[in-house]
Amino acid sequence: MKPPRFGSLHAGAAPEQGAESFIELARSGTARVERIASRGVVNSDWYEQGWPEFVLLVAGAAKLDFADGNARELKPGDWVLLPDHCRHRVTWTDPNQETLWLAVHLPPG
Repeated sequence: MKPPRFGSLHAGAAPEQGAESFIELARSGTARVERIASRGVVNSDWYEQGWPEFVLLVAGAAKLDFADGNARELKPGDWVLLPDHCRHRVTWTDPNQETLWLAVHLPPG
């Protein structure tokens, strides 16, 4: 039997201004849990994944834009469940502090 693993979402390299860092925390089959840290990110590229993703904003602030023209500002404690093939992008994260996310990539279907 494997022992439990412990960690902190606050552990990990802080991103430089305008950058993001990704750390995989756990994986089982096609599901995975990821820590994402960003600071001052402005992204014009669309994400469109073939699986659903649950995202929780833990610290900082961010804005998500969606291809249908909707946008949403997020603050700590806010979460979103992105269905598969949902075109979205992060158009702003707070430049004055680290924005910390917990992302759970779920199995397709």
